[in-house]
Amino acid sequence: MSEIPIIVVVGPTASGKTGLAIEIARHIDGEIVSADSMQIYKYMDIGTAKPTKEERKRAVHHLIDFLEPDARYSVADYAAAAHDTIADITARGKTAVLTGGTGLYINSVVNDVDFGETETDGALRESLAREAEEKGAEYMLDILRSFDEVSASRLHPNNMRRIIRAIEFYRLTGKPISLHQEETKRAKSRYKPLMICIDRDREELYARINARVDAMIRMGLQDEVRSLLEMGCTKDMNSMQGIGYKEMIEYIEGVSSEEETVEKIKQDSRRYAKRQLTWFRRDERIRRLDPDTAFDDAIRLADDFLNK
Repeated sequence: MSEIPIIVVVGPTASGKTGLAIEIARHIDGEIVSADSMQIYKYMDIGTAKPTKEERKRAVHHLIDFLEPDARYSVADYAAAAHDTIADITARGKTAVLTGGTGLYINSVVNDVDFGETETDGALRESLAREAEEKGAEYMLDILRSFDEVSASRLHPNNMRRIIRAIEFYRLTGKPISLHQEETKRAKSRYKPLMICIDRDREELYARINARVDAMIRMGLQDEVRSLLEMGCTKDMNSMQGIGYKEMIEYIEGVSSEEETVEKIKQDSRRYAKRQLTWFRRDERIRRLDPDTAFDDAIRLADDFLNK
């Protein structure tokens, strides 16, 4: 079977991915498949920088705004949905434009990752979750580090779900999940990707992030978070762990001042962008475009790619 061509627009938060992806999709008569782990949730528009109604009118968007905030959703769930969506777009004679800043989501699709979903054990996972609650993230990371240094170095202590999954996978298979992922990478993907990003100067990117956070505050991020709390959302939900939401909850609870909260959101956003940059720089397939000519260059690259 021949590889499926897809265009992939990646990059850190506030780099201009959404606008670039929309222009590409309009030019090639394609459809956008979101790869953002926060934009999947309903009622969370401002803090996730979800495409506006006007932007969604300009190009068809998939895999945004479809999940309740209290729902559990794994990267394996996302990959399965993305594969189905891309297959549907392709079957209709169009090209999928995969775009987002969640590196794990991008990787799961482009590299056609096999998640070994048969290797699960609910009782073991619950036992590990209780252990994590009792002994904390660093303790669990130490356990993981004892047999999978690679995964332990990649995972943030706040990402307990993936830490537990990595320990569970090893105990069930005897194989580090990082080794399984590397083996999967070597397997042939069903896709032929053109991967691009806007390569902004670090200081310019940080200035754009700060401006975006200020805009989110003006647009009513506090009201959005209050509304979610009134709906029954709690700060321990995965959805509410997103940047902007967890900090605003602390403000609403009186833990921090408004000024401290805004600065914390900016700081956490900049740190997240730094991690995204590190992730995407590891992928040598990504074509980095000058911000001043990115739109024209992207259209040219897309035309050349699809006309080969």
